[in-house]
Amino acid sequence: MSPSTARLSPPSVRRHLSAPALALLASLSLPLLSGSGPGPGGAVEAFALRALQGPLRPEVTSLTFGGNASFSESELAASIRARQTECRSLLLRPFCWVGAAFAIDRSYLLPGTVRDDHARLHLFYRQRGFRAVRVDTLVTRSEAGTAAVHFELEEGEPHRITAFSLRGAGELGEPALGEDLPVQAGDPLDLVALEMVRDTLARRLGNRGYAHAQVLRSIFVPAGTLDAEVEFDIFPGPVTRFGPIEVVGNEEVDDGVILRMLPFGEGGLYRRDLLLDAQRNIYNLEIILDAAISEDLASQPDSVVPLLVQVNEGDRRRVRAGGGWNREDCLSAEASWSNRNYLGGARELTFRGRLLNLLAGPLGESVCQGVGRGVYGELDWVVSAEFTQPFVFTPRNSLSASVYAERQSLRNVFVREAFGVNLALTRLVGRETPLTLSVEPEIASLDAAEVFFCASFFVCDPLDIELLQASNRLVPFGLTLLRDRTGAFLSPQSGYRALIDLESAPRWAGSDFTYHRLVADVSAYLGLGRDVVVAARLRGGRLQAGTFHGLSGAHAGSGRRIAHPEMRFYAGGSNSVRGYAQNELGAQVVSVPVDRLLLPQDTATAPVCAPGEVVALTCSAAFLAETAFLARPTGGTRLVEGSLELRFPLWGSVLGGAAFLDFGRVWDPAGAAAPPAFEYTPGGGLRYDTPIGPVRVDVGYRGTPVRDVPVVTSQIRPFDPARGDVPADRIGADAAGELGLDWVEADDLALLEPTIRFRGGSRVAWWRGLQLHFSIGQAF
Repeated sequence: MSPSTARLSPPSVRRHLSAPALALLASLSLPLLSGSGPGPGGAVEAFALRALQGPLRPEVTSLTFGGNASFSESELAASIRARQTECRSLLLRPFCWVGAAFAIDRSYLLPGTVRDDHARLHLFYRQRGFRAVRVDTLVTRSEAGTAAVHFELEEGEPHRITAFSLRGAGELGEPALGEDLPVQAGDPLDLVALEMVRDTLARRLGNRGYAHAQVLRSIFVPAGTLDAEVEFDIFPGPVTRFGPIEVVGNEEVDDGVILRMLPFGEGGLYRRDLLLDAQRNIYNLEIILDAAISEDLASQPDSVVPLLVQVNEGDRRRVRAGGGWNREDCLSAEASWSNRNYLGGARELTFRGRLLNLLAGPLGESVCQGVGRGVYGELDWVVSAEFTQPFVFTPRNSLSASVYAERQSLRNVFVREAFGVNLALTRLVGRETPLTLSVEPEIASLDAAEVFFCASFFVCDPLDIELLQASNRLVPFGLTLLRDRTGAFLSPQSGYRALIDLESAPRWAGSDFTYHRLVADVSAYLGLGRDVVVAARLRGGRLQAGTFHGLSGAHAGSGRRIAHPEMRFYAGGSNSVRGYAQNELGAQVVSVPVDRLLLPQDTATAPVCAPGEVVALTCSAAFLAETAFLARPTGGTRLVEGSLELRFPLWGSVLGGAAFLDFGRVWDPAGAAAPPAFEYTPGGGLRYDTPIGPVRVDVGYRGTPVRDVPVVTSQIRPFDPARGDVPADRIGADAAGELGLDWVEADDLALLEPTIRFRGGSRVAWWRGLQLHFSIGQAF
């Protein structure tokens, strides 16, 4: 028997069904026939259901709507219970095509579902002003045990609001009370929106001192018309003030500490939003686990509202330890000890320590390929002590002071050792909007940055490089404004997050490296339902380097503008343009040992260059294999990068997927090379949800770009015993000092004039353009 599709009245169905089927039909349809509600003229809506042979729980393979002009299918589908069998994700479509059970989210038609959904759709429309709506339901079942469900709608004309008024608002002298309401005259008679109006008015009254305000709604619909007159009656009650405030649940923290975090005091004008601010202020104290504020609106006199503040404290002392792994830092470990009520007053004292690049040596060729080689892959560390004062004149202000020592490396660019102090004053200028003013004087030295200074600023003299790498002072002042309207830290699904960061290190403050730096970063999130999120990010930066005095040689007294390598912008990595490894997007320089240029390599019988060509900087290293070079990013003073990402569930709420397109550009207008074009890298990844954030695996594709890059090597000079040279110093000499050239390496670096075409490794096959990232937390 072929599948049947029909819209039938109950008598015609009765002629085609057996007694058991009649009983089932009666249980499904009769309640709807009697309770679907009258339409225009009192006519009763018809509900038709074709219930033929097949299982009692058929699989729903199709769910459709027709006649819906005012609301989308997604809005209507969200209002009913029936669901359609779907593939769990776009990435799983190939598995769905072959019927793999793990990829398919199956939905079945349960008894009573269609009847209830008929009523739900009817209610959905009536609540939104379409009181003449008619809903017809059609179910088509097949012998294969599947069903197609279709809802046909006749929306009709909606009732519209012809008169909208607020009675009692004029006596309050609050003209702003009725501004920007969700409903105005001319809108459909939407009961959901009218309830939002009532809540908005009650909230506004509560923020103007009326704790007992009531807002009543009345609707008048003249008979035989589609007009509606809506009126809200406002009964503000007495002006109220905050009464006595009692604090309970605190043992370590004094009552006074809790009370000073409240943005109001006893006798202050009642404002409901201040209660939320107070609860947030108390919760921000590290020692407080939970905070709740309840109000006694039944107390007398009714012009005073007593408050009860309930808190739940954590342990005064806390120890934390953890570890992790990613390709850029290899294995890492960290630990902290905190006293969260140091010297009373909920002040916090914290000691922290962190180790990075653990086991980078033995694991550098396998799971830690993002770690640099040699000195760049040695153990990095950070130790710090931080003191936080949570209240400075007002609960909106907090002060932190920290002292730290660290060794940090940027792969193949520099190694930095520093000792410094950070002072920061933070003020909450709005909800989720902190403004921070900071100063961070430090003494820092650099190592292994010779190639960077030579290629980026043409400072190749060893004395000048030694001066730049020596212990220099950095005294940057910072101003940071952050606005977070996402409501979620780990995986936002709506809202936006914006950051503006200004930093300046002036000469008058004693900074040896001087600069001005600006960074702007904005991310936006749009939820599409069912945990599907579209996320976008745009980040830009600008660096203006100041002068560095004290250089010798050719640069003496020149006051060259030299940017500290830590302050320059770099792009590429798991939280940047994911088609590239950490910091590999943008300008690069390659270095090569000078003996590779002056001695025959592999099966070659002649060297690449003659000694005179190296001295004259005219040597071309283009004939060497790319494996002979070490690529080093030089960064830039300008940065633009961004991402567009679609996040979607794959397996419930635990496993998710993402498809993304990243783009970026890093350049230096003062550089010799022309600014590079934007790089675009598509990719995808998986997200496994954990309490500390999603574990993220991403794969980006950059293609096989080819760049013109400069080459840095060691300068050479003739062999001269009068200068203390010994035969073993000669380039190419063996241990006995035999053979070799009559040239030795000089202390200077040589920036060769000819550039080379560099691909970044023997990336010939397309798959060598793939870049793998493993990390914790969303990319942005």
